Amino acid sequence: MKTSKNTILITGGSAGIGFELAKKLSADNHVIIIGRNQARLQKAAAQLPNVSAITADVSNAEDVEKLVTKLTADFPELNIVINNAGAANLNNLLTDTDTFEKAGEEMLTNYLSVIRLNEKLLPSLKKQNEAAIVNVSSIVAFAPSTKLATYGATKAALHAYTRALRLALAETGIKVFELMPPLVDTEFSAEIGGKNGIPPAQVADEFLAGLQSDTYEIRVAGTEQFYRLYLSNPDEALRVINLPRE
Repeated sequence: MKTSKNTILITGGSAGIGFELAKKLSADNHVIIIGRNQARLQKAAAQLPNVSAITADVSNAEDVEKLVTKLTADFPELNIVINNAGAANLNNLLTDTDTFEKAGEEMLTNYLSVIRLNEKLLPSLKKQNEAAIVNVSSIVAFAPSTKLATYGATKAALHAYTRALRLALAETGIKVFELMPPLVDTEFSAEIGGKNGIPPAQVADEFLAGLQSDTYEIRVAGTEQFYRLYLSNPDEALRVINLPRE
């Protein structure tokens, strides 16, 4: 996949992994970042070249309709969609009384909203000479953490959907990538010990390399080793993902 002269949409692009992806890609591409917080979105866009910002909540159906209409009218050359927006909640499956509500939010944002946006943008992507969809999942797509049980379930669902989508679009010329980071040091992951994670810039660097080489499952840093462990010994992988972290 070419890594320059693209028009790229990044949901959740104002902070964390999304912002680092925008930073890395905006040097040689036009990047459109999406986010719910207009002030933070505009601040992020002001720091980068070749970036447009659109305030939208991808979990809101009305916002998505307006977003797709604007993208179709103003950015007809859009050829890469990076589904990065996410929601995560800590779980205590023994004592929590709101797991159902939190899981619903996560499933809508992390999984169902990705399906909806991809489906609505497919007609535009099909018109391009080269196009790609990138779904950002996680190491916990392979083995769940008890502290992130419902979040892990959404990423496992996204992983399954991504594989099916790649197969379905194989004859269209639209490439389907999955970006699979381990723990990353972002504001998003602060609650779960994110300070012990890798820098988001490393995720962006490895993503760019994977995009360029058509590596459809981009398993960042330790995710690759963990994936091999999961294939050889799923029970051990489950134990490792649930080890205490300082």
